Amino acid sequence: MTSLITNTSAMNALQALRNVNNELGTTQGRIATGLRITSAKDNAAYFQISETMKGDSGSLSSINEGLTLTKNSIATARLGAESFQDLAEQFVKRVAFAQGAKGGFAEVEQDLGELVKQMEITIKQSTFNGDDMVNAADASSVTASTVSATTGELTAATATTADRSVVTGVSRAGGTFAATTTTVSTVDLSAMLADFKGLVADFSANASDTTNGEAYLKGNLESAQSVLIRSTAAATQLGLSEKTIEDQQTFLNKLTDNIDTGVGSMIDANMEEEAARLQALQTQQQLATQALSIANQAPSSIMSLFR
Repeated sequence: MTSLITNTSAMNALQALRNVNNELGTTQGRIATGLRITSAKDNAAYFQISETMKGDSGSLSSINEGLTLTKNSIATARLGAESFQDLAEQFVKRVAFAQGAKGGFAEVEQDLGELVKQMEITIKQSTFNGDDMVNAADASSVTASTVSATTGELTAATATTADRSVVTGVSRAGGTFAATTTTVSTVDLSAMLADFKGLVADFSANASDTTNGEAYLKGNLESAQSVLIRSTAAATQLGLSEKTIEDQQTFLNKLTDNIDTGVGSMIDANMEEEAARLQALQTQQQLATQALSIANQAPSSIMSLFR
């Protein structure tokens, strides 16, 4: 039966065309965005998981950027501590030289004074973006060992440090979000500088004292060596902190990459499949359009019956 009021064939053809157009729009959207899942209506479970993991990945990336600043501060402080240590070694050598000298103590004192000035400049320049890690507050002690320059024996001394808590990651367990931290230590080179300044004070007068000069030089050398050991401990501690941060950044980079890969496997579109599907749907769209055109022509054939 052919009806002028209700064209069932056209309705069916139109519905088929609508379905093809809807699927074509979805496929084109996937190709345009590169995503298979863009909202919760596409796949609620995958959408929730992917959004949560993307949030974690973003947090880890931000933490990693913060760690870069911290690492730069530590690296600058370590460089300063190592330069300070080099100057401390030169200081010890000058004092050791004075022990065997029969004079020239004024010149040695001048050399020591210049070394102290360089130490002070080094401390002032050992900051990154205003972050000072070489003038520790609320200090504690760290012990390091070194070989005595005079006896060859292994001796130990402490360097003043202060702990600093640094956020290095995040964790999520049972819906609870928590930050993980590690501890890095700043050092107090200013305290060592003050000790060196004390060793320079009246050096020439005390060293040239015919009665107590020899004992003074011996004590001065021992004190200088002790401060040298502390500066070595400080540089070592900063080096360890820097390595800790570098290792954590390496882990965070790998972890972030793993999370991003996992999220991608859930929500990314398979572009080869979508390209093949696009071609198929475009063909179906053409056929559905042609079918609708044929269905719309059916009522006009009734007119021939009235001729």
